[in-house]
This record gives sequence, C-alpha cells and structure tokens, in this order.
Amino acid sequence: MTYALSAPLQTAVFERLSEDGALSAVPVFDAPPAGLPPSLYVALGPEDVRDRSDKTGHAAQHRFAVSVVGDGGGFHLLKQTAATVEAALVGMPLSLSRGRVVSLRFERAVARRDRNGIRRRVEMTFRAFLDDI
Repeated sequence: MTYALSAPLQTAVFERLSEDGALSAVPVFDAPPAGLPPSLYVALGPEDVRDRSDKTGHAAQHRFAVSVVGDGGGFHLLKQTAATVEAALVGMPLSLSRGRVVSLRFERAVARRDRNGIRRRVEMTFRAFLDDI
C-alpha cells in the first residue's frame, strides 16, 4: 500500500475546483474558513484510503468528500453548485504530481441542514483509484 498519493490527489482536486470557470464565484477551502464564512463555499473533507496493490505495483482506493456549504434559503443553489463540482472532477482526468488516476467517479451525496439549522450542506463522496507509477 502507499499513502504517498493522498497529498498529490488533494492538491489536484483543490486546483481543479479553484481554477474551474463555472465555480469562479465560489471560494474553495481545504478546511472550513475561520470567522464568518462566505454565504456559499466548497470545502474538501475527510478521506478514507484502502490498499489495492498487487504484484504489479502499488495502488490505492481513495474515497474523499467534497462539501458545498451555504446559508439561508433552500438547497437549490447548493445542489446546482454540487453538480458543477461533480462535472469539474469527473469531466476531465486529473493530473497528479506523483502517480496517476486510473478512475475517478462520483459515488454519493447527502444534502442536510447543519445542527444549528441555519447552514445547509451537500456532502459528496468520490472514489478514486490511483496507481503509484
């Protein structure tokens, strides 16, 4: 197994979302911002990595979350933004500084209100298979 591809994957996802023209008005964070957050933003979330190595080389399956978070109103804008995030990530292959993305797929999404009832979020889970070449 190798966990060495986790940081390159995170960097590629962050760059793709930050540079996507359709998301240009939406800030992207590696962690939720301190202080008063913007009314709509995208945040990278948790990751779960499993070994998928075999005798031909090192590989891993990465399940990672990307959240679209907003306040006020309903879920409509968040769902539209989540669809844009999905299109940005699965529409074109990601380029990593180490290794390669064999596949990247949208797996699931959950839309919910935060505990305080003010903020809403759509937490999306993606599954990536990576080879360490």
